[in-house]
Amino acid sequence: MKRRSAAMGTGMVWAAMGFGSMLTAANAQNPGQQVQPVRSNAESFECVLDVDQTVELRGPSETRIASVLVRRGDKVRAGQALVQLDASVEQSALDAAAFRATMQGRIETARNRVDYAEKKLTRTTELHRQNYAPLKEQEEAQAESKLATSELREAVEAQELAKREMAQARDILARRTLRSPFDGVVVERRGHPGELADGGPARQPILKLARIDPLRVEAVLPLAMWGRLKVADTATVLPEGLGGRHPARITQIDGLFDAASGTFGVQLAMINPQARLPAGIRCKLEFDARPAAGTRQ
Repeated sequence: MKRRSAAMGTGMVWAAMGFGSMLTAANAQNPGQQVQPVRSNAESFECVLDVDQTVELRGPSETRIASVLVRRGDKVRAGQALVQLDASVEQSALDAAAFRATMQGRIETARNRVDYAEKKLTRTTELHRQNYAPLKEQEEAQAESKLATSELREAVEAQELAKREMAQARDILARRTLRSPFDGVVVERRGHPGELADGGPARQPILKLARIDPLRVEAVLPLAMWGRLKVADTATVLPEGLGGRHPARITQIDGLFDAASGTFGVQLAMINPQARLPAGIRCKLEFDARPAAGTRQ
């Protein structure tokens, strides 16, 4: 046992002497620069990758679901049709409004009356000039011409109103198709064709969507980091179990501290092209080391 201890002590001495010789040789080659142990310039903290936004899709009013065009886990694009609600009533209203907007009967009738009234006024005026028609007939002809013109204007305005009602009916019909408000992924699907959809907050949504580009990075930092970061600063995110290093930018620094733990929260935005990284996983967050506020370098 004494021999083994002596041997181990001798080995440690030789190892120390060897390491010292390496430092001496390195310093001899670089007399103006002393070799120091390598240290990291970044500080690492625990974080979580979360979705940037979630949305629950419900019907605008109580109606039945005609079809659901996506499934759980499907990626969707902004403006993509996701759910089709029953729209038979709205379609009928749009057809009726479109027909009223193209009706020409009232306008043609009013134009014929204007043409007749103008000719009558011209004829009566000429007869009155020649003293073959009394002034009263000329005044009546003028009144008929003005009334006919007003009726034509009323018919034209009625058609314009019908066009606006058609546009309104088209918008109401469009609301029966639920579309994605952003690029994202379907998190939940709770509605199925034939079920009753209700827009009330107490009823369950038909679909739940999540936007995962960009991802929101949530971290809780110690008070020692307060004053060393500011909004728009960059950091590096290392997703747990997936590898890789991804840049992120600080979007919010909480101004309210947690007195019990001595920490404060920070949010960052991380670009996630093509939604390659999933949300809901743990990660490491690295900041470039910098002095605390009020200190000198």
